[in-house]
Amino acid sequence: MDFAVPQDLQDYLAELDAFIEAKIKPLENQDDNIRFFDHRREHARTDWDNDGLPRHEWEALLAQARKLADDAGHLRYAWPVEMGGKGGSNLSMAIIREHLAAKGLGLHNDLQNEHSIVGNNPFVLMFKEFATNAQYEKYSDDLLSGKIRATFGLTEPNHGSDATHMETRAVRQDRDGVSGWLINGQKMWTTGMHVATHCMCFARTSGEDGDATGITVFLVPANDPGVKIEEWLWTFNMPTDHPRVSFTNVWVPEDAIWGVEGRGLGLGQSFVHQNRIRQAASSLGAAVYCINESVKYARLRKPFGKPLSDNQAIQFPLVELATQAEMLRLLIRKTAWEMDQLPHKEVERQISDRVSMCNYWGNRLCCEAADRAMQVHGGIGYSRHKAFEHIYRHHRRYRITEGSEEIQMRKVAAFLFGYLGPKRKDFAEMEARYDEQRAAGRNDREIQI
Repeated sequence: MDFAVPQDLQDYLAELDAFIEAKIKPLENQDDNIRFFDHRREHARTDWDNDGLPRHEWEALLAQARKLADDAGHLRYAWPVEMGGKGGSNLSMAIIREHLAAKGLGLHNDLQNEHSIVGNNPFVLMFKEFATNAQYEKYSDDLLSGKIRATFGLTEPNHGSDATHMETRAVRQDRDGVSGWLINGQKMWTTGMHVATHCMCFARTSGEDGDATGITVFLVPANDPGVKIEEWLWTFNMPTDHPRVSFTNVWVPEDAIWGVEGRGLGLGQSFVHQNRIRQAASSLGAAVYCINESVKYARLRKPFGKPLSDNQAIQFPLVELATQAEMLRLLIRKTAWEMDQLPHKEVERQISDRVSMCNYWGNRLCCEAADRAMQVHGGIGYSRHKAFEHIYRHHRRYRITEGSEEIQMRKVAAFLFGYLGPKRKDFAEMEARYDEQRAAGRNDREIQI
């Protein structure tokens, strides 16, 4: 097994580094744009008098950076070749995302709103895998040009981790001879609605509460009069673009269905698996940044006449974090490689547990590394003059979003104990053999499985 990063990817990382120095860093330091990244960052980014939304200047700067990256051929790296990208693999994206995050805060990569010069847009691959031919003809040009910006409407006020009990409903209703659906319900944390053109709204169309089937995804125009932003939810890390949205008597035609009627949760899994592995790599990179900065500071800071790094109380916590980071890197890259070997829709059935392992552990490790960096740096580490508080506040979110770490551990357990995944058949046969031998009067010492 070869663990070396392929030479062409090493060359591409060097190309990205050169692009950042030549194009992105000058823009970051131009016209006091550094205010969005130094100790003023939260205030500079947040329009406190406009519901805490991102300031226009902040989003305009990000758009300018993305335009530079797109012109240089980097932004769409992960997109399929036939959709204008470079067909970047999951493994390549994991390595790139870690590399960029390990550089710390900057215009090259700031995950507070998923900004990066190498974009993460799971919706593109989801579109390729699930859109009908008619939808592809209708939407592909607008999607690829950025004219369509879709949000993800899955979570609800009363239903978070358990999407099978969602209260949003869609019922068939024809209008003027056109077959369609009437949607009513509410969604939470519908990130990006302030700039969205559409919302991917998940609604139950059949079945009972608790059924995994019977949920359908509709592409709903964000400007429909029945779509209303009820409130903007302020968070641990501001600004916010996460609203509660209501859908009241929203009618959409039949062709607004995304994918297959009643199979909408499959689209959700397509989205989260791509997001989770890349998010895990980004969290790993941010953790590595915190560890490396702490090591440098401990070597240079000399209280009581000797470096902080002489103290095992400083060394050992960082040793443990560095060890965990090294192990996590191997798991992330192996899992990403395995994702590349499978048909896209098989990832959920075969290695969903591995993706969850990477994600929940990566996000937790990042928070622990940021917290330790604050401690090592002392007062200046707690201040906003270092990036650690921002990294902690942002990555703390990831321990809840895209599936809380408890839900992801539950997925791992389901695969481990054979309730889901490849072991399910083996465990069912094993249980049958066990029950048969118990019925024959054998005790546990005598039973052979």
